[in-house]
Amino acid sequence: MNTANLKSYSQNTLTGEVFVEGPVSTANLEKMSMNEGLTSFRPADRQKEALLKITELPEGMIYVARIGQEIIGYLTFHYPSKYSRWSKHPRVLELGGIEVSSSWRKKGIGTALLQKAFTNPIVEEYIIVAIEFCWHWDLRGSGLSLLAYHRMLISAFRKVGLTKRATDDPDILEDPANVLAARIGKNVSEEDSLLFENMLLENKKGLLM
Repeated sequence: MNTANLKSYSQNTLTGEVFVEGPVSTANLEKMSMNEGLTSFRPADRQKEALLKITELPEGMIYVARIGQEIIGYLTFHYPSKYSRWSKHPRVLELGGIEVSSSWRKKGIGTALLQKAFTNPIVEEYIIVAIEFCWHWDLRGSGLSLLAYHRMLISAFRKVGLTKRATDDPDILEDPANVLAARIGKNVSEEDSLLFENMLLENKKGLLM
């Protein structure tokens, strides 16, 4: 995938200057360390290994928020899992993990990562899907209820054009709080857009959400 070489930008917080940049190369990511609070999906050291693997994928992209060489937040793009319904679509790219260290939340870093990632013109060539499973949400650390966390995600996604979509995908239906959000790029063909719309409700019976 031809990923743009996007310059980093910084934002000031009450506790320091955070640089938000990407896509990050494998070589640059190897030089960085992971903040110990990045444990939503797996321990921090194993999460770095997972990020490195994504940078080696043809379509893989990693965006990071960092202080010095320490990563305090990240966002990933990759093709959907081969077991996912969305892997059957030729123009779907998944916004995978997005995480901010527990000690750096509520400072706008997650929003900054999203906004940075969606300045890349490559997103206009794809249908971007974000699949959010509620069992990964840090409700205790965030202090939010399940419903409030759900609303927070929807609001953050909306800022970059990702909107919640109704679907009968069994993975999403496993819990009412799960979220599928999507954004159709400006250069996606009408044929691919229609295919995606048809894939949302494959049982053809419709679904109210």
